[in-house]
Amino acid sequence: MILDILLFSMLVICVVTDLRTRKIFNKIIFPSLILALLFNAFLLGWPGLISSLLGFLTGLAILLIPYLLGGMGAGDVKLLAVVGAIKGTSFVLVTTVYMAVAGGIIAIGFLLFRKGVFKRLKSIFYSLCGIRYGLKIPVASDGLHTTIPYGVAIAGGAVMAFVLNGVILL
Repeated sequence: MILDILLFSMLVICVVTDLRTRKIFNKIIFPSLILALLFNAFLLGWPGLISSLLGFLTGLAILLIPYLLGGMGAGDVKLLAVVGAIKGTSFVLVTTVYMAVAGGIIAIGFLLFRKGVFKRLKSIFYSLCGIRYGLKIPVASDGLHTTIPYGVAIAGGAVMAFVLNGVILL
């Protein structure tokens, strides 16, 4: 119960800060990590601590490569790692599946509701038609260089994993 409260309070704070400033602050992440390790060790003993550490490493590993390639912020990586530290490896793996779905929906929303959507769709259509005939028509990339608040997708994935009790329904 206390781990669930820690998880949801951390997620709410991180979503708010990610939406407002596009940052996930270490002053939220690091205390949450320490509390996750302590609570898991205190409540479940050595197996709980080991599960927490493995969940942390799993969450870190999942987003580390996208971060190193420049497609993800460090705060997002740390947030998923702390979700793993709070709830364990299997939870963070299920969270990742729902996080990817939520991130895709958010990205499509950003593409559709930003200025110049018809120009981008027309450009994509022409590019796809050109591929059919062996032509390379570049896709208009103006307005595509914005970042999305991926902490929202991580939080959405964690909430879905929690609500569905770790079951993947996709």
